[in-house]
Amino acid sequence: MKKMSTPVHTPSTPVPSMASVLRQFYALTKPRVVQLIVFCALIGMVLAVPGIPSWADLQRGLLACIGIWLVAGAAAAFNCLVEKGIDAKMKRTAWRPTARGELSDRQALIFSAVLCAAGSVLLWFTVNPLTMWLTFATFVGYAVVYTVILKPLTPQNIVIGGASGAMPPVLGWAAMTDNVGPEALILFLIIFLWTPPHFWALALYRVEDYRKAGLPMLPVTHGNEFTRLQILLYTFVLFAGCLMPFAYGMSGWLYLAVAVAVSLGFCGYAFALWRHYSDALARRTFRFSLIHLSVLFAALLVDHYLL
Repeated sequence: MKKMSTPVHTPSTPVPSMASVLRQFYALTKPRVVQLIVFCALIGMVLAVPGIPSWADLQRGLLACIGIWLVAGAAAAFNCLVEKGIDAKMKRTAWRPTARGELSDRQALIFSAVLCAAGSVLLWFTVNPLTMWLTFATFVGYAVVYTVILKPLTPQNIVIGGASGAMPPVLGWAAMTDNVGPEALILFLIIFLWTPPHFWALALYRVEDYRKAGLPMLPVTHGNEFTRLQILLYTFVLFAGCLMPFAYGMSGWLYLAVAVAVSLGFCGYAFALWRHYSDALARRTFRFSLIHLSVLFAALLVDHYLL
């Protein structure tokens, strides 16, 4: 009698749900980073409008925030695509969908292009062409100049590339005024000076990740002690930069008091890090740098309505 063969079941790869795929695409935009970018742009918008904003100002500001968010998300997605090999070697970034192969290069590239195009069109037609071009230039500066050229080439990558990260207040100012005033450049300078000590604190306790990835970050090329000294020196220069809004007359005494307090705190962390290093202290310094910038800009916002 012929034996009946039992069907062989081969395990199949589960098809990800739509919600799972959307979460992966959303993760490519680096939501926490983009939120900080939009927050800084919003500060630029608010400071550019004297007094209480009108309904038209609020509408333009909302559309500008959406457009900037879309282009910033596009730059983040392109960064994830370019650095997928590097991300896979680092604990901090190994979870990203491109690093894990959950999204293909084609998917990530199309997603980035669609976001960039949508944000650019929105800014051009509902805000102004100047804001669109400045935002697109920021995209190119971060996604191409910093990610592709500077980051793998020089330990000064974060210093030069920090110009792209410092652009959000300028974008916000341009969105509301259709020009770039000295006040916007002061805000740019603050973030530009803040970026190196903020990022190098992270690089100190993630140095092995960067070494494995082959990236010439400052702690890898020049060592821990030199990097700590640079962090300290930058916080001193940043302290002076944070006083400029008051010196120029774009803020009052409330901002000055907050700026002095948080800047002293940042310098204190940097000094302690320079004298006695530990990964835990570097991690606390990095976290405080985020508090420093957020509180500083929030103080500018509150002070603006008290003047």
